[in-house]
Amino acid sequence: MNANELTIAEARDALAKGELSAVDLTMACLTAIDAGTPLNAFVHTTPEIALDQARAADARRGAGTGALNGIPLGIKDLFCTRGVASQAASNILRGFKPEYESTVTSKLFEAGAVMLGKLNMDEFAMGSSNETSCYGDAVNPWKVDDRRLTPGGSSGGSAAAVAADLCLAATGTDTGGSIRQPAAFTGIVGIKPTYGRVSRWGIVAFASSLDQAGPMTKSVRDAAILLGAMAGHDPKDSTSADIPVPDFEAALTGDIRGRKIGIPREYRMEGMPAEIEALWARGREMLADAGAEIVDISLPHTKYALPAYYVIAPAEASSNLARYDGVRYGHRARLGQGDGIVDMYEKTRAEGFGKEVQRRVMIGTYVLSAGFYDAYYNRARKVRALIKRDFDEAFAAGVDAILTPATPSSAFGLGEMADADPVAMYLNDVFTVTVNLAGLPGISVPVGLDAKGLPLGLQLIGRPWDEAGLLNHAHVLERAAGFVEKPRKWW
Repeated sequence: MNANELTIAEARDALAKGELSAVDLTMACLTAIDAGTPLNAFVHTTPEIALDQARAADARRGAGTGALNGIPLGIKDLFCTRGVASQAASNILRGFKPEYESTVTSKLFEAGAVMLGKLNMDEFAMGSSNETSCYGDAVNPWKVDDRRLTPGGSSGGSAAAVAADLCLAATGTDTGGSIRQPAAFTGIVGIKPTYGRVSRWGIVAFASSLDQAGPMTKSVRDAAILLGAMAGHDPKDSTSADIPVPDFEAALTGDIRGRKIGIPREYRMEGMPAEIEALWARGREMLADAGAEIVDISLPHTKYALPAYYVIAPAEASSNLARYDGVRYGHRARLGQGDGIVDMYEKTRAEGFGKEVQRRVMIGTYVLSAGFYDAYYNRARKVRALIKRDFDEAFAAGVDAILTPATPSSAFGLGEMADADPVAMYLNDVFTVTVNLAGLPGISVPVGLDAKGLPLGLQLIGRPWDEAGLLNHAHVLERAAGFVEKPRKWW
């Protein structure tokens, strides 16, 4: 096994025993990144920074080193990294190199992590297939025919890089499923924590009441290790919760006897592929075999989640993206004689924003406009409160976690949906958006392959602030499923 194929836990043990140096581990990843160019997962590599950090990790090994000392990671292009391009996969931020470090990357570096570079994503995290990026499509390392498949989105580069062993783990962000859907499409683990568990400071904003950063890893144990390093209160983020961060790894006892797992009847969607239905049934059996009690529950407002999400998220996006005006930073359009400030705004945004971002900004501006605010935005906020209440009632009735499919299908081909009705693409988020609307933690765990040989995942949804319990349920599911398949190397 090459060093870059190790999990965080395996690499941590090998580093501690002196069987491997952080420099060796980093070099193995940098070599894999060079070979993985056809995947277009890494869009800015930082080998000098990585090797400096690896040498520093080797020098301090032993005496009270951090949980990620010497572990090479990929960072989604949405996280601001000091002196390194951070452009949210958008032309409007081309050339932007922040003078500051996001709270998450600061915490990772304090824990000893090594940054290999920045990862591809959908522009401003708006997309479910990584086809809206100014860097071009990221490509799924799984290949079963002559098509290039999507790794999912918006954290598509992160998912592809972890699945292809270009890095040991990666950061992602999740506004409506952007960690969990790509994790399911690429056969890895992805957890979206409770809203407020991880600081959003220094992460380029999409929809501020929905965005949450989280880990994308090769195993549930790795997710627990990485989340422990990322989480914690941050005074710079007013939505960050001042709640202690438990030892997530220590919570992986593998014992869920007597725990109640809810199965929401509303997630049995019309036209759901038989393979997804069968996988969900298998997941129920595996958790029951581990001693959990399976109970049917109702989340009656589920059917309104997608419409509510696609009002609230674009509304917040139109507000957040108003700052990209060609004045202070990022792209500025070339102006003609007689052009005024409004011309500058319009031309800059027309050149800098891609079609999907423009579409969502226009929808968002519309639903916030006078005359439509109550009809759309306020109504969506009320629906959101009802969706949250559904979950609150299920948890109040004693449910410990909820099991659902992660995606309505396995990975589809790049280009197959991009030019279709955008609503068809939005349906990829059907199982994931409720979790963001309710601010809950959710995790995608790879459980099997479909008939074509592509990975499929199941989602577990946890109680607020109970990532420890959620990870333990996921650990049991992962162990029972025994998913060890990796993509065959074609790149």
